[in-house]
Amino acid sequence: MVRQMKAFFSRRTAMARVSNALTEARIRRRASGREFLDLTVSNPTTAGLGYPEAAIGAAMSDPKTLTYDPTPFGLRSARQAVAAQIGADPSRVLLAASTSELYGWLFKLLCDPGDEILAPVPSYPLFEQLAAFEGVELRPYPLVYEGRWRVDLPALKAAVTPRTRGVLVVNPNNPTGHGLDNETVDALVSLGLPIISDEVFAAYPLEPAQDTVSATTITQVPVFVLGGLSKYCGMPQMKVGWAVVGGPDQAVVEALGRLELLADTWLSIGTPVQHALPALFAVGQAVRCAISDRLKSNLRCLRGHTEGTAIDTLRVEGGWYAVLAVPRVCADEEWVLRLLEEDGVWVQPGWFYDFPDDGHLVVSLLTPEACFAEGVARLVARISSSL
Repeated sequence: MVRQMKAFFSRRTAMARVSNALTEARIRRRASGREFLDLTVSNPTTAGLGYPEAAIGAAMSDPKTLTYDPTPFGLRSARQAVAAQIGADPSRVLLAASTSELYGWLFKLLCDPGDEILAPVPSYPLFEQLAAFEGVELRPYPLVYEGRWRVDLPALKAAVTPRTRGVLVVNPNNPTGHGLDNETVDALVSLGLPIISDEVFAAYPLEPAQDTVSATTITQVPVFVLGGLSKYCGMPQMKVGWAVVGGPDQAVVEALGRLELLADTWLSIGTPVQHALPALFAVGQAVRCAISDRLKSNLRCLRGHTEGTAIDTLRVEGGWYAVLAVPRVCADEEWVLRLLEEDGVWVQPGWFYDFPDDGHLVVSLLTPEACFAEGVARLVARISSSL
């Protein structure tokens, strides 16, 4: 007897693949030939920044790239290049093709199927899929806004169950932009759980708090701090992510031993980009400065347009995104559809990042300045005229 088609495949890949109403509306508009201002740009290579093509090409042409040296954590020279950039011990650095891949390794390292990782809400929606593909459950803990975003510490502690195996933080968070502070670090350490700290946006402070810290300062529990070329140098196409392992010495040794088995199984990072890393970091400094200037310029523009209106640009400590608190006269999805269909402006609704309530729209500060300024002007005009 032939089994039903779905019986051939795992439950972990049985995710909905149906487009939502917003995606369908955007597809229809584009198909009709009506362009729109996209305020959600997240790909730096298509954001009009200008890349030094010759320097990048030269970096990738090293003859050593023709020799394959399968080293689980990455070539020592490449790890040293990363360590020099971020101030880490090269022996505690491991490389992969992306931070997404590193999440998969870390979930395997810390969890058995059915175990839990605590994760912030709101935050980037990719985490749910990454966890599901490893058979891991994400258990949310809430972020709250009180003049600045912060972790709801009592709710964080209450979220821990006997199956909790670690806690995920994003520093600064996407999209709220807030960073780790000392009080939150103390609360995290008190849980006695391993910490995964995604710090891919750490190179882009905007309105930082004085008490913002990196999770690399944590020594009491195992900690895994993630970064990558995608954000650090604005080069997602190069496919390099890294993790720095910290915490008590004995835990670090055990974690590195187990991670070496995982990394040796995948051997995913390419040889050419590893040899190119020192040169890419040198080139990436200019790209990073251009991104930083763009983010700051657009944030000033956003605050200028929303000041004195019913729209509140919430504090952005760092990162590429800004959250707008908007009147709740309609659902976020309705605001997005109206802006697209009536004003030719595309933004993201709060629910995309798991905001629990309506009243939030998200825009990308990476958007080219002219497009951003015009789009924000239309957004403010639309919302103001609707009150």
